[in-house]
Amino acid sequence: MALVLVDTPRPHVGLITLNKPERLNSMSFGLVEALYDAIDEMVADNGIWVVVLTGTGRGFCSGLDLEDRGHVPGIDGMQPARIGIRAMEYMGDTVPALRAMPQPVIAAINGPAYGGGMCLALGADVRLAAESATFSAAGITNGLTSTELGASWLLPRAVGMSHSAELLLTGSEIDAGEAARIGLVSRVVPDGTVVDEAVAVAGRMCELSPFGIQMTKRTLWANLEVDSLTAAIDLENRNQLLAGHTGNLDEAVAAFREKRKPRYRE
Repeated sequence: MALVLVDTPRPHVGLITLNKPERLNSMSFGLVEALYDAIDEMVADNGIWVVVLTGTGRGFCSGLDLEDRGHVPGIDGMQPARIGIRAMEYMGDTVPALRAMPQPVIAAINGPAYGGGMCLALGADVRLAAESATFSAAGITNGLTSTELGASWLLPRAVGMSHSAELLLTGSEIDAGEAARIGLVSRVVPDGTVVDEAVAVAGRMCELSPFGIQMTKRTLWANLEVDSLTAAIDLENRNQLLAGHTGNLDEAVAAFREKRKPRYRE
């Protein structure tokens, strides 16, 4: 059975589905390797403009598989210390891999998102939650830390320091409504509809300029890492100038005059 499924539910929209439902799609090395392969496949497909990430069954992702983690790829000849570092980096680099995708990623959180699963959701650009979705920084409850896969950087930027500290230091579970209240997800939808809603949102993005949505994603992430308004605006100005050379603005003006939807090619 494939641990990660790849599909195209509508033109220009890719769907990545974690597929280990009997373990709530927990993160073994095998599943993570399949996730990297799926990401690479989406990145290489120039016809995919937006990607949806979800899980099979009743869970999004329950974090590290505590029963069967599998084997770390590429460790032949390594001693334990190097294997440990390789293992941590292999898991931890999943979130940067989502960030590095040129396509916006929409997380369709259909159930529990615990530990590394919550971090995968944080690595997405847009997060939608089903009513039954729950969230927990579970590392701390397993005798480890909750600061993994970029959580200590991503979560405060999503929900603020106080909410982040409470979640990360207590490992407490919050439901979808609370996640929406603090800004961890943008909205909550009825159970059974979250993937369809995420695909619909992706479809609306695909009516826009693919160049525009990709550069907007890049700018949002890049400007999270600068501490100057001037530097942020400088980057925005350069990207806006690049977008101006695509011909998209001319098409938007023509569509407005002709009372039709624009048809962007770039």
